[in-house]
Amino acid sequence: LTAALKAPSHKFQTAHYSILFLFLAYLFMAKIVRVVCYYAVSKSSYDRKAFRNLQGTRDYNPKQMAIREKVFNIIISCFKRHGAETIDTPVFELKETLTGKYGEDSKLIYDLKDQGGELLSLRYDLTVPFARYLAMNKITNIKRYHIAKVYRRDNPAMTRGRYREFYQCDFDIAGQYDAMIADAECLKIVYEILNELDLGDFRIKVNDRRILDGMFAVCGVPDEKFRTICSTVDKLDKMAWEDVKKEMVNEKGLSEDVGDRIGEYVSMQGGQDLAERLLQDRKLSQNKQACAGLTDMKLLFSYLELFQVTDKVVFDLSLARGLDYYTGVIYEAILSQTIPALVSTPAEQNGADEAGVNVGSVAGGGRYDGLVGMFDPKGRKVPCVGVSIGIERIFSIMEQKAEASSEKVRTTETQVLVASAQKNLLEERLKLTNALWNEGIKAEVLYKKNPKLLSQLQHCEETGIPLVAILGEQELKDGVVKLRNVVSREEVKTFTSCHSQNILTEYKTILCIKQFNTCVRVF
Repeated sequence: LTAALKAPSHKFQTAHYSILFLFLAYLFMAKIVRVVCYYAVSKSSYDRKAFRNLQGTRDYNPKQMAIREKVFNIIISCFKRHGAETIDTPVFELKETLTGKYGEDSKLIYDLKDQGGELLSLRYDLTVPFARYLAMNKITNIKRYHIAKVYRRDNPAMTRGRYREFYQCDFDIAGQYDAMIADAECLKIVYEILNELDLGDFRIKVNDRRILDGMFAVCGVPDEKFRTICSTVDKLDKMAWEDVKKEMVNEKGLSEDVGDRIGEYVSMQGGQDLAERLLQDRKLSQNKQACAGLTDMKLLFSYLELFQVTDKVVFDLSLARGLDYYTGVIYEAILSQTIPALVSTPAEQNGADEAGVNVGSVAGGGRYDGLVGMFDPKGRKVPCVGVSIGIERIFSIMEQKAEASSEKVRTTETQVLVASAQKNLLEERLKLTNALWNEGIKAEVLYKKNPKLLSQLQHCEETGIPLVAILGEQELKDGVVKLRNVVSREEVKTFTSCHSQNILTEYKTILCIKQFNTCVRVF
């Protein structure tokens, strides 16, 4: 550089440009080296890093999916039995659609990255999208069910069936009807589903937002704090009353006296008799909202008695359900039992009870008469009431029961395996399998030219296939096919050519297992 400075002008410029070029080339090569090293290290780390599920999510193996399918079928069957039709909505909505509908739980909504100027969020539940759907399509009467995934930025507790991505099973009745009839049917549906799933002892807690608001008013809670205090009371299923009161006083600004008065009410439980007693309460009887709610509660219990479900229903003043959109009756189904932890994180394992974990709520819902009006340009309201089944918690219980049971869970519905006793019978096996498929019979064949008969029978035992159709050279000459019951090992021959359509009739008869006096059961 010194020599270049001492050189004549034109030589200086030449030397200057040469040095500048070399310097830039050096920077460029250094950048290339850094990029190559970065990707080499990243790839090495990526290769070394174990694949995992994101927090609050999980995979499901075939056995688990078979259990889930059974549960879904029971729930859908119940919904259809009550006359519901189904709809579907997008998994994401405009952020403004979801904002302001969930109270303090709004912080759990997943927001998506800005897409072309539109702010989007993943759906938090199926109720708000349903209300938006009704308003957009000007629907005033519908009985619908909807089963789909929802997303919440919650602290997952996978031992209790609480995830960030999970299914909800919703049943809702929209329309102007006489009081408490539709509400009672929703409770009947919860009762039917939990009974049919045989999950153990349960109870359904009911309350009314109007009773809660009246209670808050007579206790001295300011109007503007009703919803936030309601969210705090909703934590009574997870926290002791002392902690709930502390939150109301220290964080929400209530006085000790107001907290104590609320405590007296939320400790009350009963049935229709409690509603009658509260109607005689000196303070509550002076509140119009509370009186309307208590009158409807008496009517609700009269319908529940007709539906024969009052043995599982309790009027509980501590039930709050923190979502802002509820306007009338609210309810929640609670399981009494605990279950072993089937899936857990290290953090959960450290704090888990060795005897099991409380499942808690497995269904909840209520009346939300004002939600549709929030989306209607003219504010027209459509009264709605519904229930959501906590399907993931139910799955956890069903998986635990399957693990404890000695009965094998079938992951397929195959009814018959087409097998051969000798070699070189692949074409005959495929022809018979194809004929069975064409007639709607669930059949399988092993993908080998010359499988051993023992391996074919073992496949049936491992997968729970109840019947095996055995083809052999002698059987083909005699025009018969041998049918074997895999469990009892009894055999029967069908005297027909494997190319004849008559074999299909024989198979359908055999698949009823009348000859074997047993039953094909797909879990």
